[in-house]
Amino acid sequence: MTHDLAIINTFVLYIGVMMAIGVYYYRRTNNMSDYFLGNRGLGAWVTSLSAEASDMSGWMLMGVPGFAYLAGLNAGWIAVGIALGTWANWKFVAARLRKYTELAGNALTLPEFLQNRYDDKSGLLRMVPAIFILIFFVIYTSSGFVSAGRLFETVFGIPYEYAIFIGAGSVVFYTLVGGFLAVSRTDFIQGVMMFFAIMVVPICAAMSLGGFGATVGAISSAKASMFQPFTKPDGSILGAIELISLLAWGIGYFGQPHILVRFMAIRSTKEIPQATNIAMTWVILSLAAAVAVGMVGSVYLTTPLEGTKSETVFLLMTNEMFPPIIAGVVLSAVLAAIMSTASSQLLVAASAFAQDFYHMVIRKDADQKELVWISRASVLVIASLAVFLGLNPNSFILDMVSYAWAGFGAAFGPAILMSLFWRRTTRNGAVAGIVVGGITVLVWKQFELLGLYEIVPGFILSLLAIYVVSLMDNEPVKELTDTFDKVGESKI
Repeated sequence: MTHDLAIINTFVLYIGVMMAIGVYYYRRTNNMSDYFLGNRGLGAWVTSLSAEASDMSGWMLMGVPGFAYLAGLNAGWIAVGIALGTWANWKFVAARLRKYTELAGNALTLPEFLQNRYDDKSGLLRMVPAIFILIFFVIYTSSGFVSAGRLFETVFGIPYEYAIFIGAGSVVFYTLVGGFLAVSRTDFIQGVMMFFAIMVVPICAAMSLGGFGATVGAISSAKASMFQPFTKPDGSILGAIELISLLAWGIGYFGQPHILVRFMAIRSTKEIPQATNIAMTWVILSLAAAVAVGMVGSVYLTTPLEGTKSETVFLLMTNEMFPPIIAGVVLSAVLAAIMSTASSQLLVAASAFAQDFYHMVIRKDADQKELVWISRASVLVIASLAVFLGLNPNSFILDMVSYAWAGFGAAFGPAILMSLFWRRTTRNGAVAGIVVGGITVLVWKQFELLGLYEIVPGFILSLLAIYVVSLMDNEPVKELTDTFDKVGESKI
């Protein structure tokens, strides 16, 4: 009981600090640009760490270690794909998206950018993306709430059904009151916490097992395939389609709204090289450590973990290894991961509903204050749906994340890339790509054709749809191509 009380006190202190930050920035939220982009005033450190913290949710501290616990270095292929995708996103997309969103009517959301990019008067390029954003963010946010439920259930023995509501309530509060300024600042803090937590646990566990060499020997003796990256947990050889599916996580980055919105908010593109270096250092070390947690945990924990229980390996190691206060701090990092991503997702989904659906279809004359309040109300509705979906305690966190990740990657990735880099892209081409990519993922997931990760066919078919439909369409008007050319010359 004393152990639990110390951890509870640490959690309460942590959540209290995050909520205080939310209240502080609530008072500084004056308009939609503040609420959604922090008035484009974020520096390199806050931008990079908030982008990665919003990306690497509870699945990095729970899902990836759980996969590595079962599969060893085979899980490393996801990490390789993610690292390459992160680098490509910062290297090729960040600067051009930052410039284009400001030059094309100072867009606050991705759907608004697409509408402005093609001067779409019909509203299709705001409404269609908004629909897919709402669908896939409900699934994605639900995975975060499942992570929260597992955390409280594993550490405190709280029934899962109650635990998921506790986690969801914490996330919703400071998302509601603070908007982007609060989320970005808390994400920065959480990014730092997550980094140290994921690094400390495998190092301390290895030391307690007699050092690095002894730990490697113990893992090899227990299960030799753990150090064979081309061997699956069942002992069979990793096939080409399976390898492509694992690496394909990387292409999903080009379409993740909660990550891309961070690029739109950076103060200046001159800060992007520094932000890229910070982000890549964080990602490479954190992912390597996440895989190490699972592998070391396979010999550190004496009771085998099966099924979804494997995703609690980080939590159990922390609880066993550290005294209560330190365990509380480390476990708060898991809560940090969940809160950072879920809050970012809720914010983007809320902005899609308020800006791209409510403002476009229901109340075209709504003022800024009304839109902020509509956004806050939609946060509650979206969070409620996510909790409902997450009530099944047997859901794999990594499976839920991979589904939503594929949806965003295939629906928006090709549309964003072609909008940024192909002058000839048209509005109809972009709409076709979003619809084809999103629907392909939804359908492919149901049939699991060829055992191929749904993002691969979705991404390819979306690119083809954009290319073919754009070529069949009339060429873009001079005003649009002039803006396209200005982006390349801009020094923003």
